[in-house]
Amino acid sequence: MDKTGLTGNFDFTLKWTPDQSPRGPDGTPSPATVASIMTAVQEQLGLKLEPQIGPVQILVIDHVETPSEN
Repeated sequence: MDKTGLTGNFDFTLKWTPDQSPRGPDGTPSPATVASIMTAVQEQLGLKLEPQIGPVQILVIDHVETPSEN
């Protein structure tokens, strides 16, 4: 959720090297990796990222078929 109040487009470069820590069984990054990118964003861009729970849009595909030949 964006609570910055900033509008418009921004062009910036974030210098960050991902931690090579192993990922969890579901492929999620380790807590150390998440913490390091959050620190980089705060130190370089002046934005503080805070984890939150909120509504998200989800697309559910119930069924898929190969198209028939016409």
